[in-house]
Amino acid sequence: MMSENTVFPGVYVEELPSGVRSISGASTSDTAFVDYFRRGPLNRAVRISNYAEFERIYGGLDHRSAASYGIPQYFLNGGQTAWIVRVLAGHYQTSTLKLRDSIHTVTLQLEASNPGAWGNSLYVAVNHHTTDPAHAFNLAIRLVEKVNNQEQVIASEDYSDLDMHKDSVHYAPRVINSSSALVQLKDLAKGKPPAVLDFTPLGQFGGKAGFDGDLPPANPGDPSGARWRGGSGAKAIIGSQALHSGLYALLDIAPFVLNLLCIPAAAELKKADMVSVYTEGLQLCHSQRAFLFVDIPPEVNSVNTMAAWEATYGTSSLRSENAAVYFPRLKIPDLLSRKKQRNVAASGTLAGMFARIDATHGAWKAPTGIEASLNGVFLPIKLTDTQSGVLNPMGINTIRNFPEFGNVAWGARTFEGADQQDSEWKYIPVRRTALFIESSLSQGLRWVAFEQNGEPLWAQICTVVGNFLHALFLQEAFQGNTPQQAYFVKCDRTTMTQNDIDNGRVNIVIGFAPLKPAEFVIIKIQQITGQGEM
Repeated sequence: MMSENTVFPGVYVEELPSGVRSISGASTSDTAFVDYFRRGPLNRAVRISNYAEFERIYGGLDHRSAASYGIPQYFLNGGQTAWIVRVLAGHYQTSTLKLRDSIHTVTLQLEASNPGAWGNSLYVAVNHHTTDPAHAFNLAIRLVEKVNNQEQVIASEDYSDLDMHKDSVHYAPRVINSSSALVQLKDLAKGKPPAVLDFTPLGQFGGKAGFDGDLPPANPGDPSGARWRGGSGAKAIIGSQALHSGLYALLDIAPFVLNLLCIPAAAELKKADMVSVYTEGLQLCHSQRAFLFVDIPPEVNSVNTMAAWEATYGTSSLRSENAAVYFPRLKIPDLLSRKKQRNVAASGTLAGMFARIDATHGAWKAPTGIEASLNGVFLPIKLTDTQSGVLNPMGINTIRNFPEFGNVAWGARTFEGADQQDSEWKYIPVRRTALFIESSLSQGLRWVAFEQNGEPLWAQICTVVGNFLHALFLQEAFQGNTPQQAYFVKCDRTTMTQNDIDNGRVNIVIGFAPLKPAEFVIIKIQQITGQGEM
């Protein structure tokens, strides 16, 4: 920048603001899982980036949790970012332990950081500070669980120089409650430190938690896992929009964006409950510009039962351009049952594959074909071309095995993509490209609010949006050899009336020519007869 003191000869550089804004592409494959989990924050969406985080926070695999098997599949198949929402049905409990002082008066109450029987595996020990035993104390916390039939410490926390003076920076409840991932502390006395205590489990003295709500105990003999009884499981998953619980905890992830939603537990509920959960999930997806995987129940295990399922639910509220259905379910090794195979919903595996395709090609690439390989799974049924051809016109995508390619997703139709629907959103990549553009423009045009509503603003909008769409055109996201053939942007007197302008409305109209997958590759062979002797 030039200054007032620049008076001697030379070359000077002055930076001028361009006044040109840009739009960044929104995420396309951030995936949410809503289900029961052994432990972890309740009715709150937590962002994780690998399976080790899921194990540490939520406890890993559990026979009662369909999503606990889908999450490792998600990361194995290419997923990068997952949002986890833990829900519990019924009346749940939290493990507690009361600590007493030297004269046996209750002084502190420890509670597991969140509800569930997992808290019974927490152990706590107290010892006094060597230089100030009358006031300061140390607290050790251990989470002990069985790994390969042997008890191991899988998480530990140690706190030193704690005291019970509320005005102190070492005040125990303040220190613990602001930093511990395992317990929370309540002060029940008047500044009295707890007595020395060897490692003692929470719940030892009347505060032991039972089953999580009305979930039955794990049943390894059930290949689909134990199911929630009654309608309480559905109510827990759906939650409350007003309280932002259950599915609606995902409303709190802003400024992050929800792209894909997996609710594999819904497929194991009663039929009416399944429809309720997926209907609510679809409403959330429509409002958040997200895409839902509708998993099929374990009993849908043949082409005939799949066709019957589609006939029942294909005309229901589940028929949507923001959803997809795949057949069959999958089998994976069950590490909790001596490596037996477990029948699982396909949504977690598919979401990971979607994320992988998005990262390498973009959401406009159909997540199907030889690049759409599915890792770590086995197919309970191997479909033929004829069988796949029966389901495809219904808007049902198949998962198939080819000797040269392995297991792959075979089909890219939304659940509104049945031939008889004749929908403009027949194909998954077309719908997801539109959702991606909508999310990107919604985020990237927030600066428009409260600008002067006139030609200069309209021209700037056309430039900014045009630049964004042109970048997608250069990435081969659209059909057409020229930008004019691929997309258009309009924001002018033809898109707005004077009444719109007077009421502060700016109408932007865009169009794009989407890429559509080649479902039918037709090979024509013509035999040329000899034209004479060689």
